[in-house]
This record gives sequence, structure tokens and C-alpha cells, in this order.
Amino acid sequence: MLSALRFLLILTVVFMGLKQGWAMLTVQPNMLQLFGKWHFSRTGIMITGGVTLISAVLILFPRTFVWGNFLMAASILMITCFHLWDKDLKGVAIELPFLLLNLVIIFLQHPLGKPH
Repeated sequence: MLSALRFLLILTVVFMGLKQGWAMLTVQPNMLQLFGKWHFSRTGIMITGGVTLISAVLILFPRTFVWGNFLMAASILMITCFHLWDKDLKGVAIELPFLLLNLVIIFLQHPLGKPH
């Protein structure tokens, strides 16, 4: 049961990471609007998207699971800090569950990994 929950949570995080990473990598209008208010260049948005995509893929494998979660959590934390800088509490409230989800799946560990 716990293994199925871990697998479902990992798939959720990976799906969201791939979806958001692709939107940033291809500089979708909503990403341009979000990051543009923080003066990110198109290249900066694309790099952030690339890091997000890489982190999502790393989460899939037990050996790189923690590193992928760390990268994704760092990206989410960066966006959260920018929202705080703007005093945008709604933006912070949207990002926090995703940050917490990364931390929870690190705690639960990869279902195919060796238990510690």
C-alpha cells in the first residue's frame, strides 16, 4: 500500500515537473508573463525549464532520486522566494504544496530503492 502511494506521488511530481519544465523551455506566454515580472530573459526561462525537466527525469531513478528532488525543490523555492519578494501570498500558497510534495517523497524514499 505504501509503495503504491510512493509510486503515485512520484508520478505526480514527475508529471508536473515535465509539464512545467516544457512550458518554461518552450517559453510559453504564461511563463514569459510570470518570469518576465522578475526580469528573467527568454534564455533564463529556458535554462530554468531545462533544469526542471532534468530534475523530473532524475526523480524516476533510485540512484538519482534525491538529486532530482533537490533540484526541483530548489527551483520551486526560488519561485516561492520571488513571490515573497513581490509580496504575492497567493503565488506562495500555490507553490508551497509542490515544495512540500518533493520533501514528502524524499522522506518516503523511492519505491524501487534500497531501504536505509
